[in-house]
Amino acid sequence: MNDSKSIRLHYLFRAAVLLAFAYYIWHLTNENALSYYVAPALARWIKLCPIPLGLMALSLIIQAVLGKSAMLCNCGHRLPASPLASGALYGLFLFPLLLGFVLPDRALGSAAAVKKGMSFSYSAVEPEKSVRFESKHPYAQEFTELAKILYEQPVIPVYPAIFSEAFGAIDMFKKQFEGKEIAVSGFVYRDQAGEDTGPFAVSRFLVQCCTADATPLGILVDPVRQQHLPADAWVKVQGKIRVVPQDGKELIRIEASSITPIAQPDAPYIYTSADSVETWHELEKFANKEK
Repeated sequence: MNDSKSIRLHYLFRAAVLLAFAYYIWHLTNENALSYYVAPALARWIKLCPIPLGLMALSLIIQAVLGKSAMLCNCGHRLPASPLASGALYGLFLFPLLLGFVLPDRALGSAAAVKKGMSFSYSAVEPEKSVRFESKHPYAQEFTELAKILYEQPVIPVYPAIFSEAFGAIDMFKKQFEGKEIAVSGFVYRDQAGEDTGPFAVSRFLVQCCTADATPLGILVDPVRQQHLPADAWVKVQGKIRVVPQDGKELIRIEASSITPIAQPDAPYIYTSADSVETWHELEKFANKEK
């Protein structure tokens, strides 16, 4: 059994750890940096976490300061027997928290893409060969409907809200889309580190839940003229779609007519859409109002 003084100190230290995590979440929210780590659907709940964390910390403080010694307990869990053991235990919580405060908040880039492996294709479903924009596979129906809409556009805008779906639709029917004009934005990714000219991939990270499950997606780009574009620079690329062989596969590549540097967007990652066709129509209505 630990003495009441030790238990009070542990209560206070636990309260401090909870308050530190609450402050860190508040800091990320205040700096608009939470989107670098989790998807929006999860972020809205994480923003509320400082409230319960603060209440739990307050409860521990009240028990540590005002609780009667006879009522204090370690709740069946023996406290660390020495200061070294206590440091090791609480270090498991404090070390990642320290890294969160010390390391800069920034979006994933080329370094993470190299480790995860860049994907240059998205759709694994083969379309019907004899009919344009048709597939009997149930997974491909949404891609098929979106492909029909995209094909009718004079310049295909790849909206970030449906980036993966548009990429999948074009990749699935790549032969039909060859020669079509496309406009897409993302960060510069190159296989060869240190190079800042020549071919690259305009890329985005697809996030389902958090950055731990992020998948890098890239569309190959062949500039018509040499431009100095360092890795992770954000660009908007416009050009014609070509189909090229690479590593035994057929991949889409943009023969770029223009490459324009842009600022990194506030929401650099992309997410899946529940209904990309409906989202497309909503985005088009908004774009038309802005014109």
